[in-house]
Amino acid sequence: MGDLSGRSIPTAGTGVRLSGTRLRSLPVWLAPAGVALVVTLVGLDDAQPWRDELATWSAATRGTAGLLRLAGTIDAAAGPYYLLMHAWVAVAGDSVAALRLPSALAMALAAGLTAALGARLWDARVGTLAGLLFAVLPGTSRYAQEARPYALATALAVLSTLLLVDALRHPGWRRWTGYAAATTALGLTHLVALTLLAAHAVAVLSPAVRCALGAGRTQSADEEQGLPRDRPVRYWLAALVPVAVAVAPLALLARGQRARQLDWVDTTRPADLAALAGGVAQSGVVGGALVGLAALGAVRAGRRGLLPTSCVLLPVLLLFLAGLVVPLWVPRYLVFVVPFGCLLAGVALATVRLPAALVVVALTGLLGVPDQMALRRTHEWPRSAAVDYRGAARIVADGQRPGDVIVYSPRDSWLFLDLGLGYHLGGRLPRDALLAQRQRQRGDLWATECDRPAECLSGADRVWLVLAGRRDDPLAAVPGAKGDALRAGFTVTQVWPHPGLTVALLTR
Repeated sequence: MGDLSGRSIPTAGTGVRLSGTRLRSLPVWLAPAGVALVVTLVGLDDAQPWRDELATWSAATRGTAGLLRLAGTIDAAAGPYYLLMHAWVAVAGDSVAALRLPSALAMALAAGLTAALGARLWDARVGTLAGLLFAVLPGTSRYAQEARPYALATALAVLSTLLLVDALRHPGWRRWTGYAAATTALGLTHLVALTLLAAHAVAVLSPAVRCALGAGRTQSADEEQGLPRDRPVRYWLAALVPVAVAVAPLALLARGQRARQLDWVDTTRPADLAALAGGVAQSGVVGGALVGLAALGAVRAGRRGLLPTSCVLLPVLLLFLAGLVVPLWVPRYLVFVVPFGCLLAGVALATVRLPAALVVVALTGLLGVPDQMALRRTHEWPRSAAVDYRGAARIVADGQRPGDVIVYSPRDSWLFLDLGLGYHLGGRLPRDALLAQRQRQRGDLWATECDRPAECLSGADRVWLVLAGRRDDPLAAVPGAKGDALRAGFTVTQVWPHPGLTVALLTR
């Protein structure tokens, strides 16, 4: 099968032909969404929350006023997501599974929407294969099992694109309003995902692409009635007005926080593009296979493939070019383009018989099994850089006595040592001897410590010292006045090295 652009466009929900029988009772989205949900729920809470999830937990467990204060200080871009998680945690609690369940549901939704979009653009076979391929990727599980906004942004990216296709094919204020709402939600969830609008512009501004998407008949009818040819452009621009109104203040606020928020990010290099597929797929082998299938599908898809191809390439290109000037390049920021790559891969897979195509999908899933297992052990990257907050908390819980205090070093790092111990110990956490002002009081992700450590430690006889990294001499690793106070008043009784950190018990 060569160019697929001339094939008819079936209605959404058309069944998949298996063994000569069309299963009309099964919506096209059902199998991909079901597989994605099953795969992502397996081991949902196996890996302990990593640093970014600890930030989500810290934010989501604050009140609304505290969240607004936090957004004014740092992480404004994630503010709407934190508000959503605040409401969720109030109902579902803050267990690991509860924190991650919204992301798992969002990724299952993304798989189903990918299948529906494939059915709109081509047919149910393409949609089903694309959705199933997306469901078995290690990257899908990775971000479905993370309490961060990327899974929700992925689902909204596909939904926004699906509603755009519907609005172009069957214009009406309801469809354009739905598109505007989905795109606004996308921007509020993940600002970088609005680079997808560049791909949407290709679909709207190009008559050839609109025709390939099935909007040609609508345009011809408009012309026969004497209506302007640029109606889709006008409708699209009008739909972007509420997007701009809602997102612009958030973008301006986030822009002012960029230097502090992304101080760990470097400017982009050509090697970053080469590593992107493995990064978003969470597997170099699987990422390479996906790129190969998508490239083959893009060649075979013809003009109808321009929309998903643009949805992959333009956001990547725009973020890469921006990253040459401003440090912005973080591979996980581009997870939302993966479903569109799977759509193109689905086109390639649809050129062979369905059983053979399903075997390719299954083999791709099997190739990712080692990475699926690894990401359920730790969310850190590389996997060897795990940080065992849970193990450190267990050491403190088992050995603490009344009157014990705890000290962290460093206190202001992105490892969030205090949040990690606080999450796992809860009310059993020893008194924070050096705490001067809590995160909630500051409207920040970091607490402040007293500026006279010796005085703050004066009433303590036993100190649990938690340090980042492996430390053979814990006291020597603490800098400044805090280190001086600890070395002057305490000696090391016992040391417990754990992945990514060290716990030491100090006594007078």
